[in-house]
Amino acid sequence: MFRSLGLLRSSVTITLILADYARSFSTFQWPNPQLAYADKQLYEGSLGILAQNCAPRENTTIPAQWLRIAYHDMSTHNVDDGTGGLDASIQYELDRPQNIGQGQFDSLNDFRAFDIFAPFFGMADVIALGAVFAVAGCGGPLIPFGAGRVDATEAGPATVPEPQQDLASHTEAFRRQGFTPTEMIGLVACGHTLGGVRQVDFPLVVTDTDDVLQTFDTTTNFDNAVVSEYLQNTTENILVVGPNVTTRSDFRIFSSDGNVTMQSFLSSDTFNETCGSLIGRMINTVPSGVTLTQPISEPFDYVVLGDNPDRTVTMLWADRQGSNCPSTGCTSPSTQTDEAFLTLIGNIQGLTANRFLFNATINATTSISKFWFEVDENDGSDPIVVNNGGSGFVIEQDSIFIDNGRSEAVIITPTFEQYKQVVVAIRGDSSSTVSITTFDPASDATTPPYLPTIITTNLQLDERNPSEGGFTFFTANVTDSVNFVNITGNVGGTSYTQENFDMTVAAFPFVQISQ
Repeated sequence: MFRSLGLLRSSVTITLILADYARSFSTFQWPNPQLAYADKQLYEGSLGILAQNCAPRENTTIPAQWLRIAYHDMSTHNVDDGTGGLDASIQYELDRPQNIGQGQFDSLNDFRAFDIFAPFFGMADVIALGAVFAVAGCGGPLIPFGAGRVDATEAGPATVPEPQQDLASHTEAFRRQGFTPTEMIGLVACGHTLGGVRQVDFPLVVTDTDDVLQTFDTTTNFDNAVVSEYLQNTTENILVVGPNVTTRSDFRIFSSDGNVTMQSFLSSDTFNETCGSLIGRMINTVPSGVTLTQPISEPFDYVVLGDNPDRTVTMLWADRQGSNCPSTGCTSPSTQTDEAFLTLIGNIQGLTANRFLFNATINATTSISKFWFEVDENDGSDPIVVNNGGSGFVIEQDSIFIDNGRSEAVIITPTFEQYKQVVVAIRGDSSSTVSITTFDPASDATTPPYLPTIITTNLQLDERNPSEGGFTFFTANVTDSVNFVNITGNVGGTSYTQENFDMTVAAFPFVQISQ
């Protein structure tokens, strides 16, 4: 994973992560901001912390709430016309009786709190990612995750199945979503291995006012207890044996094929395999015209090697002139190695990872055209070249970029207000113009929908940093929560752009200001 690249005499900060897990090199091609960001959230993001160990909340669990909201969001899909699906329309549908429950609001607030939305990774992707963490966090199967869902801007149809509906209505609802009657049984069993029914939300289902929550089975983990207890007639699932016959929807669904499917789920392997497949399909159910990235089932954009404390990693690069570096490229050894902390997904897969950092001085005139890495195990074997599938990691243009060395992360004391002072280098003079479009995932809304803030700002000439090496510097302050920036510059009538600069991995110097 490659973090950031600055030019000029300021140091270059590039990070290469090596995960200690034996497998072949991946076909991931850099740059691919969307796929790289999705991989980062799955394997290094912080959202999964809330789902670890099937964390409890409000007499249920956080994973149960996350899995429920994913299904309810997907339930607007219609295979007949290709509309609806997992598209975050749930944000506009919380006033419906079928979507009742504090857990829906809590889940959206969970997803909002981590500020991980990006220009290509919206609330719908976060909801899907939450479902993946929910299942894994409670001991269930690992579900491959791909990104690219498109957030809806309005409510979808009110098509979430409800407990009081008859079997024909449920069968038709699941058919419309893309599931057969047998798959309906499986998806309901898989979803109802977690959570339960709250009396405050469904008083016609849980009629005893002393019951805070009626769970679907006697365990909180993702397991087939919901199946075995049903078949053994020991279940307390209120949607099976509840006093209100009309709302025994699980009984009608589970028994609809004479319990054949439920009998097959007595095998834990069959249950987990089926659930992994069905929930994977559920989170990948999107409107027609929406294309998801390839599914991520392992950290494909890492160079993956066995553990070796003697390993050395060298960064190499070529200049844009083709004359200033030897044929093997300019070189810089890694200056620091840190442990990378992985999410529960990586931990379940038995992965560990190290982060290699590099500081290099790149001549402003000859600049850089591409870079690559050489990994030497120092065990007598030939070094391994990591070169982006043979093409190297190409720097498309060096005329405009965020200068990591001159930009600063600022904190003001004693108020602890934070912002970033961004410095953009442009190969031109002071008559050049520069603007940035910032993507801020933080929302001022107090209730859903939670929408990002996108602002375009014209930069001012940076008086603190005089021109150097043919570059002029411009600056602007952005909020600390901005995570992606697009830059546009104009030099003598020629336009240059740098898109999707990831502020979350930019290594800006830290500055403290007292007021």
